[in-house]
Amino acid sequence: MLASFSTFEQAWLFIILSVLMHVSWNLMARQVNPKADFLWWGLLGHLLLLGGYGLYHLVQIEWSWTLTGLIAITAFANSLYFLSLREAYALAPVAFVYPIARSSPILVAIWALWIFDETLSNLACLGILVSIIGLWILGNTVKHKHNPKVLLWTLSAAFFTSIYSLSDKAISQQIDSFSALLGVVTLGYLSAWITLCLYRKKHCETIIPAVCPHLGVWLAGSLFIGTAYALVILAMQTLPTAYVLSMTNIGILLAVVLSILFFKDRVHLKQKIVATLFITSGLLILGIFG
Repeated sequence: MLASFSTFEQAWLFIILSVLMHVSWNLMARQVNPKADFLWWGLLGHLLLLGGYGLYHLVQIEWSWTLTGLIAITAFANSLYFLSLREAYALAPVAFVYPIARSSPILVAIWALWIFDETLSNLACLGILVSIIGLWILGNTVKHKHNPKVLLWTLSAAFFTSIYSLSDKAISQQIDSFSALLGVVTLGYLSAWITLCLYRKKHCETIIPAVCPHLGVWLAGSLFIGTAYALVILAMQTLPTAYVLSMTNIGILLAVVLSILFFKDRVHLKQKIVATLFITSGLLILGIFG
């Protein structure tokens, strides 16, 4: 079936599927008790449900020292990303942290030009910048206790997103199998989950969170958290890295609209509409001129 689509159309299909999964993951995370440490459960669920499948296919490919190094960089950056995200979520709501953490494409655009010689037009870069302004406006519609550490950890998550995104771009040039890429994601998530376990052992009473998310929410989140990103890596095979990461932020737009329409989230409605317009305008500019 995919053979009937061009590589560009296939890449956009992967982005759309990833967006739908990201929206579901984002909305579910907002509803879960913070004490459940949903990131810990989500990573564990991915390892249990999809980890074996992905690793089985990953070991079948032809390995090289370069690939091994890239996967190690991805695993290390994933660990620090999830640790930063976990710290930020402990201090502020997901609805504040996540949009700002998703502002990494501007860093990716700069570094991808240097590393992969990926060029975007000036207008495309402007589109990325406008969309990021919208993300920051959106994040600041959420009430929370102002703490400098929140922004520090959130920006740290954005930074490490840019690191693993660039290494995954390089990996995508050596692995073209979705199943094997799922294995790459699994190794990164295994490293991240172990890091969170060590963190919980040091800072929490137990390694296993005292509160469990609803079984259905946990299973859905577990299936989406890794699968969505493996699809993003597939899209990177064809499209510029910053372009792909920016377009996956369409999921944040959908999450905002769904929250307003179905969850009656009308707090700071005007500001949310302004943020939505900025993000939409930026992504449209990127889509036309990217």
